[in-house]
Amino acid sequence: MDKFVINGGRPLNGRVEVGGAKNAALAIMPACLLNSGVNKLSNVPEVNDIFTMIKLFKQLGVDGQYDYDNGNLLLDTSHISRFEAPYEHVKKMRASVYVLGPLLARFGKAKVSLPGGCAWGPRPINLHLEAMKKMGASIDIEGGYIVANTSKLKGARIHFDVSSVGATGNALMAATLADGETKISNAAIEPEITSLAQFLVNMGACIEGVGTSTIHIQGKNELNTAFARVIPDRIEAGTLLIAGAITKGKVELVYGAENHIDSVVSKLEDSGLNLFYNNDLISFDANDYEAQSIDVSTSIYPGFPTDMQAQWTALMTLADSTATVTDSIYIDRFKHVPELNRLGANIETNRNSAVIRGVKKLTGAKVMSTDLRASASLVLAGLAAEGTTEVLRIYHLDRGYQRIEEKLKKLGAEIERVPTKEF
Repeated sequence: MDKFVINGGRPLNGRVEVGGAKNAALAIMPACLLNSGVNKLSNVPEVNDIFTMIKLFKQLGVDGQYDYDNGNLLLDTSHISRFEAPYEHVKKMRASVYVLGPLLARFGKAKVSLPGGCAWGPRPINLHLEAMKKMGASIDIEGGYIVANTSKLKGARIHFDVSSVGATGNALMAATLADGETKISNAAIEPEITSLAQFLVNMGACIEGVGTSTIHIQGKNELNTAFARVIPDRIEAGTLLIAGAITKGKVELVYGAENHIDSVVSKLEDSGLNLFYNNDLISFDANDYEAQSIDVSTSIYPGFPTDMQAQWTALMTLADSTATVTDSIYIDRFKHVPELNRLGANIETNRNSAVIRGVKKLTGAKVMSTDLRASASLVLAGLAAEGTTEVLRIYHLDRGYQRIEEKLKKLGAEIERVPTKEF
């Protein structure tokens, strides 16, 4: 296992580019299962979740080739021979359940382990299963696996009581090869779903309402291979913006999808940070920035993302008064709070809310990562803290950020990845 050793208290300065969106790539990759041939994806981030999905694909018979030099990924889906997503892969990453819809649509069968991933929050997959049932699939749960079969999926009217990114993606992919028309209402409108839909259109799918909460899909007999460039990662962008702000730095962020993070940018501006925009650049000088305490409540896109809640909590630890952060998506996503308090923060939690009383300074300490975004919050706090901070178990961070320490070093951070042993 690796850890980060951070010598904090130094402003970050310079220009840094945002990489490809892990969550967008993980949605597009399973869509390739809908056709037979070689699909090419570019700007695919070099993160552990991507390699977990590639390993899963190889279990299915997909030949996946990743180019570490340029982030290109080739997926040859012409020799799929197995239809099972085993527990050993799915336990590491919830996005593995995305293979359910494409396998059912193309082959009429799928066996997918019940998903795992980050160790927090009830994240039920009933919406995925109900969508498949409405399209005519039989679904059984056997020995911890979803066992699904169909002679042919049929178009259906699917309404989600709760807008779900994963369920929308699964239903959307399945519907592209179903007989007849499918209507999905209360569909998720996150950029990752919009980019998935656009990729499906590039494959020849007939989809109307891309980017809206009501999507119409006219099923086709087959889809073509296609190319996609993965969109930039809005969560990495938000994390890097907060890294510059919390260290009172001067940062230029190369990011070509500013509107994807409007909710985060708006809260930063509310807190007193002056941001400037020039084509693909977002820049600011936080030398005189004294963060004002700003309340945040997470919500589905285009609201404030739950994946930025922990990072915002870290920023508010050094704000001028008291802020309340409420996570309306997941009720127990605050495992970073005890670790932030070890650094000198003053935070109390009550169910799905945290009350953060700003302190004058944070002080370095040894802290433990518990999940992907919690890890990011500890790194941010460590960058701002006086002295040395050790962030343990950063394999969580590696699931979603491509060597973030290198980007932070480029901005002048003193951060090192150090191998460590835990007994």
